[in-house]
Amino acid sequence: MRLSFCPLASGSSGNSVFLGTKETKILIDAGLSGKKISENLSKKGIDCKDVDAIFITHEHNDHIKGAGILSRRYNIPIYATPGTWDGMKNELGDISPQNIKYVYAEENCVINDICLKPFLIPHDANEPVAYNIFLVNLKATVATDMGHITKPILEKLKDSNILLLEANHDTKMLKEGPYPFYLKERILGKFGHISNVVAGKVLREIFNEKLAHVYLGHLSEQNNSPKLAFDTVKYILEDEGIIVGRDINIEMANRYDASTKIEV
Repeated sequence: MRLSFCPLASGSSGNSVFLGTKETKILIDAGLSGKKISENLSKKGIDCKDVDAIFITHEHNDHIKGAGILSRRYNIPIYATPGTWDGMKNELGDISPQNIKYVYAEENCVINDICLKPFLIPHDANEPVAYNIFLVNLKATVATDMGHITKPILEKLKDSNILLLEANHDTKMLKEGPYPFYLKERILGKFGHISNVVAGKVLREIFNEKLAHVYLGHLSEQNNSPKLAFDTVKYILEDEGIIVGRDINIEMANRYDASTKIEV
């Protein structure tokens, strides 16, 4: 049994990830317009009407923008924590009661042959989560929008075969950039976003032979660049003797368009 995984877009402008098998098609977040998500799925040979469920990490617009329209248009259930539902219910528009579904941190949620298990993350949202995804002996993880990394989070990231990990900003660019002080403080704070350096240190900490493919995502458009994020993470790993391209594959998730779809 094989698992397909593809970020449809990743960045402060919008986030959505596709994962699926022959039996099941799931989105994690829908932070683009419904039309754009449908277009990006189509580029990968996936029909939006075949999506079985949308799982939401948290209520910020760059994660929920298209969720309501997709749910109404294709009768798709939306899964989120109770806190996230409280935060986003007025933003999604009318959702059929049958499509309002709840998930709970540390509890399994099974959709056909895929098991998803949310875990709490530190972010300035209402009960935000990241997701572990399990299929037989495979594990994938989607983990962005984290202000800092805790030991429990590291444990959740370990032994993933596929990982989408946030590398939001270069700290120097952010501090010297045009953002107002309050926004810089938010991003740098314990409930904001993690930097390129932190992403590199996380990968160094969790690396093992199971980790086949890493996407670095949720990059800031103003305070980062794909090359800078990649080079920073690569330097940290290779300083530890972990060679990118030999020991681990790292790809930058596209901001607006679908990235490479991989199957494991």
